[in-house]
Formats: sequence, C-alpha cells, structure tokens
Amino acid sequence: MQEWMKWFDSIQGSIIEQVGFIGGKEVTKDGTIDLKMDLDAITGLLFIKAKSMEDALTVAKGCPMITSTKVYEVREH
Repeated sequence: MQEWMKWFDSIQGSIIEQVGFIGGKEVTKDGTIDLKMDLDAITGLLFIKAKSMEDALTVAKGCPMITSTKVYEVREH
C-alpha cells in the first residue's frame, strides 16, 4: 500500500478525478452476472491531465499495478 500512496503523491498535480470500484455486474443478452474482484477486475478509474499519450503512458508505467494498466485518451466534446 505504501508504494501506491507514493505513486499517487508523485502524480497528485495531474489527477483530475479518481474513482475506486467495490464490485460490479455485467449485463448481457442472457442476463446479469456478478463480476469477480479478481486479478482481471477493473478496480478503479483515474483521470489525469497529460500533454500526450506518451506522457500518460509514462505515468501508467510508474503505477505499482497488480497485473496491468489500460490507458485511453478521452475524446473532447
């Protein structure tokens, strides 16, 4: 946990919004199922301000992730 707090502190000036998840459901044509909070789970979203995708990837690479971090560019309205 200390690694996470260090990383969050290091990017504090770039964070726009941070959201953590505690569980979820998946809706399909066949019904609804509970999503497991396992190693494949999406555990949160972090919106940061970055000058470029490369800068965002640099931030993501510093994250003490469990398995991976996915990086998307947000489309402007």
